[in-house]
Amino acid sequence: MSKYRNNLPQLSDRLFLTDSGMETTLVFHDGLDLPCFASFDLMRTPEGVAHTRAYYERHIAMAKDNGFGFVLESPTWRANPDWGDKIGYSREALAAANRACVALMADLRDRYETPDMPMVISGNIGPRGDGYRIDKAMSANEAQNYHGWQIGVFRDTEADMVSAFTLNYVEEGLGIARAAKTAGLPVVLSFTLETDGRLPSGQTLKDAIAQVDRETGKAPAYYMINCAHPTHFDDALRRGEGWLVRVRGIRANASKRSHAELDEATDLDIGDPVELGRHYRDLRARMRHLTVLGGCCGTDHRHVEQICLACAETDLAA
Repeated sequence: MSKYRNNLPQLSDRLFLTDSGMETTLVFHDGLDLPCFASFDLMRTPEGVAHTRAYYERHIAMAKDNGFGFVLESPTWRANPDWGDKIGYSREALAAANRACVALMADLRDRYETPDMPMVISGNIGPRGDGYRIDKAMSANEAQNYHGWQIGVFRDTEADMVSAFTLNYVEEGLGIARAAKTAGLPVVLSFTLETDGRLPSGQTLKDAIAQVDRETGKAPAYYMINCAHPTHFDDALRRGEGWLVRVRGIRANASKRSHAELDEATDLDIGDPVELGRHYRDLRARMRHLTVLGGCCGTDHRHVEQICLACAETDLAA
């Protein structure tokens, strides 16, 4: 059974850590083959499960050492029907893989959660298409029907919530929010932004959040930003407007490159972990409601360690 489905602890004022750029870490640093960047495929073998477990354990240890809670994002970002089809999964096998990923998260929680380190299990949802660009946009109804399948799988597991990452247009977020609301699951939407601080669709983050809140009755528990460097969205978060309280999490890229540049790159740009930590510290200093911190593409344990150190120092100084 789920533990926090009716009372998400990250909605308090304490800090929660999550992991880093899982797929880029596993591919570029660990040398693993992830077809279509699908980390859930590692559940096929005991060796893959062990490698996945070790990845999370390293991040959990940092949360414990710094007094943070932890959000366990299941490795299911690519575990939706279209991507499953591309790498040869039947619908039944894909459902089993989603369940196995959440079961691994539940086992990690059983092993490591303490009263001082609550651990929330999130069923991670990725976009139907490419996260960097809009290939074929769906209507909100189409998105609800499409993502409702995976959300339905999560509903019957120990997942406390679902989180949709790297959304690049609002209709997909709307559909996911509606599907999660129907399933009775808390939902978090995380939009990716271009170097101008706007969604790849051209819509501002402010307008995207306002639209989803208006059309779903504020169904999302909160919003996040991922797969963009803080320099891309810092100005969009500086105005001190009321809607900013809806943004409670950041999972930034290590690189300052644009999505188009990253798409063409043959190397992994890890940026500057210390500088990234300072960006998080500055964001946290002026947005105390930012309670969920982690990394995205190009980040690894080094970046998350610097984020921990920088933000722990900010909290001590507050």
